[in-house]
Amino acid sequence: MRWLLVGALLALLLLFPQLLTVVGAVVVAILSKPVLVAFGLGLAVRPYLPRRWTR
Repeated sequence: MRWLLVGALLALLLLFPQLLTVVGAVVVAILSKPVLVAFGLGLAVRPYLPRRWTR
């Protein structure tokens, strides 16, 4: 399913080249906010933490 979504995103970027600029601006805006970066990293790492760390 993940690869299907990646393929759809790449297809959209090929069909609409100006979309790359919009996506880049959104990514830069999100990365410029440290709270959102920390939240995203926390969501990404949580499934890999040992059980004792999640209590």
